[in-house]
Amino acid sequence: MEHEQEIEQLNSQARAYSSKLNVTLSELKRVIVGQELVLSKLLICLIADGHVLLEGVPGLAKTLMVKTLSDTVSAQFCRIQFTPDLLPADITGTKIYDHRTASFSTQKGPIFNNFILADEINRAPPKVQSALLEAMQERQVSIQGETFMLDRPFLVLATQNPIETEGTYKLPEAQVDRFSFKLLVDYPTKDEERVIIQRNTQGIVLAPGKVLTAGDIIEIQQFNQKIYADEKIEGYVTELVDATRYPENYTLGRDINGLIEYGASPRASIWAILTGKAHALLNGRGYVIPEDIKAVVHDVLRHRIILTYEADAEGITSDHIIDMLVANIKAP
Repeated sequence: MEHEQEIEQLNSQARAYSSKLNVTLSELKRVIVGQELVLSKLLICLIADGHVLLEGVPGLAKTLMVKTLSDTVSAQFCRIQFTPDLLPADITGTKIYDHRTASFSTQKGPIFNNFILADEINRAPPKVQSALLEAMQERQVSIQGETFMLDRPFLVLATQNPIETEGTYKLPEAQVDRFSFKLLVDYPTKDEERVIIQRNTQGIVLAPGKVLTAGDIIEIQQFNQKIYADEKIEGYVTELVDATRYPENYTLGRDINGLIEYGASPRASIWAILTGKAHALLNGRGYVIPEDIKAVVHDVLRHRIILTYEADAEGITSDHIIDMLVANIKAP
C-alpha cells in the first residue's frame, strides 16, 4: 500500500511537470516544421541531463532546433563553429595579462553558457574535441591551473555531417560514448517542405515563448532521478546491453556473432534508464514501462555498437542490430 501511494505521488508530480514540458514541446513544433520525433528526443535528453550528437546533411534546421530550444528556456545559448584551426582556448577560455594591474585575469570562453551548439564537431582537431568533451563529462573547465564549475543546466548538442569527410577528424569511439543520444535528422516531407518555403519566402517570422526557467530545468532533472524503474526494467536494459557484447548467449533470430566488433559500454545502461525515465516523465508517468525503454534504446545504442567489416560489407547498420535485439529479447 505504501509503495502504491509513493507511485501515485510520483505520478501526480510527473503530470505537473509533463504539462510544462509539453507546452515547451508545442512551442518548438510551432517554430520548427516537421522533425517532431527529434524535437521530443532533444527535450528528453535535456530532462535526463545528457548531451546529444545530431547527424544529418546540411540545411535540415539542426542549428535552428537548438536555438529554438534555448529560446523556450530562460538560459544562455552559444554556437561554436568548429574549424581545423580552432584551439582549445577558443572554447574554454584563457588568462590574459593586464599591464595596468600587472596580473592575469581569466577570459572565459563560449563553453560558459547553458546551451552549446558544437557545429560540425568533426572538423576540429582531436585536442579541441577533447576540451569540449571534458567539459561535458566533468561539468567543469580548467584554465591554466584554475578550475571553474559550469552553470546548470548544461547541454551540448554537437552536429556532424555524414556525407563530407574531407578535412574532418573522426570522433574516437571513447569520445562518442559520452553523448547520451545520437539522433539522425532526415529530410522533411513534401508537405513540410512547402511550409518551409512559405515561411522563408514570405517573411513569416515565428518566435517561441519562454516556458521554463533554468531553475525549472534543474528541478525537473532532479525529479527525473526519482522516477520509479522496477528491477525487471533494469534487468531488461541489462539484457539488451549485454546482448551487444555476448550475442552468442541470446537467441536473436539470426546469427549476429560476426557482425559486432565491440558492444556497448555501461554508460549505455545508465542512459537507457535515465532517458527512459525522462520519456515516462514527458508522458506524465512516475514509473518506467518497457515502451519507454524501447522508445529511447536506438538513440542510446546507435553510436555505442561498433560493427565489423563484414557487417559494413553486408550493409548492416547498428540500427538493424538494435531492431533484432528489441524483437527477440523479451520485455517484462
